[in-house]
Amino acid sequence: MAFPLVRHIPVQTDIPFMRARFIAFIVSLFLILGSVGAFFGIGLNFGIDFRGGTLIEITTEQEPDLGEIREALNGLGLGDVQVQDFGGVNSVLIRVATVTPEQVQSIEGVPADVDAEAAQQVARQQVQAVLSDLYPGVTYERVEVVGPQVSGELIVAGTTAVVIALFLMLVYIWLRFEWQYSVGAVLALSHDVIATIGFFALTQKEFNLPTIAAILTIVGYSMNDTVVVYDRIREMFRKYKTMPTPDVLNIAINATLSRTLMTSGTTLIALFALAFLGGPALESFAWALIWGVGIGTYSSIFVAAPLLTITGVKRGSDDDEKKA
Repeated sequence: MAFPLVRHIPVQTDIPFMRARFIAFIVSLFLILGSVGAFFGIGLNFGIDFRGGTLIEITTEQEPDLGEIREALNGLGLGDVQVQDFGGVNSVLIRVATVTPEQVQSIEGVPADVDAEAAQQVARQQVQAVLSDLYPGVTYERVEVVGPQVSGELIVAGTTAVVIALFLMLVYIWLRFEWQYSVGAVLALSHDVIATIGFFALTQKEFNLPTIAAILTIVGYSMNDTVVVYDRIREMFRKYKTMPTPDVLNIAINATLSRTLMTSGTTLIALFALAFLGGPALESFAWALIWGVGIGTYSSIFVAAPLLTITGVKRGSDDDEKKA
């Protein structure tokens, strides 16, 4: 027995999407420019993975005093220290920015020639000692130390992963369809990635390694959606050889709309559950995917498909027939 809501989703629609393509192009242009402006103007709230430093999650037996913890840790002279509730009962998250060897050399027992990586370990030990004095019986749920060299390598690796993914998608679509399709697909994917980065810059949600994983997932999800639409477009081009291109694109998009809505809708149900019930550790990952599913669905309809009216895609060519 089908879920009742599914029966209310029309199988075939007749929405004139192409009439709004120029408005969509303007919206996407402002979205990209706004995202770039937010990235350079506001910046991303990099997590410990990319900034380097120490992250400690604790659970105390009694209700913690955040002000007291913050004052005690600032007294260590380790630089920027952030203290915040972490959602659980008596749970606190402490972030200590990357320290320099000079900042820890005055501590008793620390050699004068301490290196950067060892300095992070010294900072961790000092923070844990203060926390144990303040709250005897404190439980350390998570302790992460990332040195400046490692964090720099992670930034390069994450950026490289996204660029390689976009390039391989370009090659795949080129081989699967034609170069005109590949240009449209990669522009749509780039649109999604830039918009996602802008989303994180505006909301200041933590940008970390799981966020990179989410962006790569968004690329795959959006590409899958775009390929479905492109496949139907190519099919309709063979069927309606003399019909104007915008009309063919409308037919193809409407033919896949119910599939797109059901796929996106069921995915969003799972993602919202992950965002609200998965805990703070998964929050950024879940919200990145929620935004990505929405922007990916939008781009496959209003960016990837309408771009074919600009790239001059071939219709019913011999090469196209061979690739079918």
